[in-house]
Amino acid sequence: MSDTQTTVRTRVHELRTLIEHHNYRYYVLDHPEISDAEYDRLMEELHALERQYPELITKDSPTQRVGAVLLAAPGQIQHVPPMLSLDKASGEEELCDFDRSVRKELGIVQRLEYAAEPKLDGLAVSLRYENGTLIHSATRGDGHVGEDITHNARAITAIPLRLRGNNWPMVLEVRGEVYMPRAGFEAFNRRAREHGERIFVNPRNAAAGSLRQLDPRSTDRPPLTMACYGVGRVEGMQLPMRHDVVMALLFEWGLRISPNLTIVSGVEGCLAYYREMLGRRADLGYDIDGVVFKVNDLALQQRLGSVSRAPRWAVAYKFPAPEEMTIVEKIEIQVGRTGALTPVARLRPVFLDGVTVSNATLHNEDELRRKDVRMGDTVIVRRAGDVIPEIVTVIQERRPPETVPFVFPTHCPICGALVSCVEGEAIVRCSGGLFCPAQRIAVLRHFASRRALDIVGLGDKLIEQLVEKEMARTVADLYHLTTAQLTDLERMGEKSARNLVEALTRSKATTLPRFLYALGIREVGETTAQALARHFGDLAAIMAADLETLQRVPDVGPVVAREVVTFFQQAHNREVVNLLRAAGVTWPPMKQQKITSTLAGKTFVLTGTLATMTRNEASARLRALGAKVANSVSSKTDYVVVGTAAGAKLDKARALDIPLVTEEELTTLFEKQVI
Repeated sequence: MSDTQTTVRTRVHELRTLIEHHNYRYYVLDHPEISDAEYDRLMEELHALERQYPELITKDSPTQRVGAVLLAAPGQIQHVPPMLSLDKASGEEELCDFDRSVRKELGIVQRLEYAAEPKLDGLAVSLRYENGTLIHSATRGDGHVGEDITHNARAITAIPLRLRGNNWPMVLEVRGEVYMPRAGFEAFNRRAREHGERIFVNPRNAAAGSLRQLDPRSTDRPPLTMACYGVGRVEGMQLPMRHDVVMALLFEWGLRISPNLTIVSGVEGCLAYYREMLGRRADLGYDIDGVVFKVNDLALQQRLGSVSRAPRWAVAYKFPAPEEMTIVEKIEIQVGRTGALTPVARLRPVFLDGVTVSNATLHNEDELRRKDVRMGDTVIVRRAGDVIPEIVTVIQERRPPETVPFVFPTHCPICGALVSCVEGEAIVRCSGGLFCPAQRIAVLRHFASRRALDIVGLGDKLIEQLVEKEMARTVADLYHLTTAQLTDLERMGEKSARNLVEALTRSKATTLPRFLYALGIREVGETTAQALARHFGDLAAIMAADLETLQRVPDVGPVVAREVVTFFQQAHNREVVNLLRAAGVTWPPMKQQKITSTLAGKTFVLTGTLATMTRNEASARLRALGAKVANSVSSKTDYVVVGTAAGAKLDKARALDIPLVTEEELTTLFEKQVI
């Protein structure tokens, strides 16, 4: 035996051992170690070596079997005829080869008619009906013998216990795919996470695992469903000789089939259908990993026959792999426009689903800790919704011993400001809003908004230009812009530039509440800004206040107080405030007011149209008296102000027996400041 043959024989043995190991991990333990794409590569390599060296093929080779090792179960069921696998086409050329070989075998020159449908990513099963009643169900197993899952199948509502109508065969065995829709999969994993149970990697893995463990008596059943794709044994009736007509019969008998089953003409029709389903698969609501094409004429299927493991009349055209395995080279923090810190995994580039992926989001600190992703880890990555790459799971068995957990930063990696996290939220944010480069666009947009400084003419497109050209590093830079500078910008004439400069000048005259709101301090909305301004009467006092002092203000709790203190602790934020004052932003002095009105702390809801004031004006006057204004009626509402044409809020207020206030009573209330 030559050295080459010895090397090949050794590699073939290694591949068979590896494939059998991964079959066991996937089918028996329901806990795969590798991605589908890597498993397919192992099989393809073994196929190639056996084609090149046919003398090495053995009966127990994975290439000669239809399925995998059977899970130990109470019973087994024999498949007659066998449940065969499908040959795969991984590109247009291979699909064309399939079409040519079929027509050559049949001696046909003209186009063939193919039945086309999505290849569901689930678990293949068979259902046997006798006289219209479900007798038993089995997994594919090794293709010849499957695991008896009758009691499990009966618990799946998509599987009829009795066929509809009465014109069915005496014996009918149908084959199909049990799978879990994406929405059900997310809910299934969410419940498992809440109960500290095992989380599944993908819907197919969840379907396979839960089908075997399904308790038919349980009311909290996994969200499994099934779609039929063909028939096996039939007795007592001659079925039509077209696949699509047979599938229509199954549908009439109450069995689910794919709604996307269609008939196409020739390989051109197959390719068009493939491209259509590739574009639609993100919107289907369930996972598919390709499409299946079958010769539609059953007489031609019989002429073509099968090889030991697959029919000659069908092929599965696989999509690019939706999941791949790669290595996390490092973890970095990105800062978004709103200051949110997002951990991102920098990956060893991998070709995934038609594109090269080198980054994957880890969403937030909680998600990063839950998945325990570390630098150096081997991970399975997929494109969430076929768009955003994300890490599905870490392959713990491949983790290098020197890896350490990622430590989330306490300071913004862009500007160095402290980061903060509101209790109950998963998002960590940078507190350097006024100077952090990552937040410039969002901060400028908020600062110029109507309820803040109301800078007319400073729209989103212009803000983006100012940031891109480094003309507005902070909001204070806006007040140093000149007409000449603005005229040089795209789509800005001299008149528009002059109008904007005038609007900037007008915005300098504001009020303390509006200025506080314009700073964009997290958790400080208009109502809170008014409460702070009235309580302290002076900006310097607010900037110097500690947590305890701030919480003496109506409507300010520990969360708001912490955000205010953290914001003004940043030297750069204070510097920008001073630059704004130096640029001429000013407001009239406010008398410090300790709100003593009995309205303080009361919650109002306004409904209908007011005649003497707008609802915004009424809301502002209520807040000025220390009241809270809510958008919806609840048991915590103290009063509902009712205008004309009041709607559902009035009905709910009456149902909850909440006091109603007319517009006239509201006006009197403002005059007396009592209720």
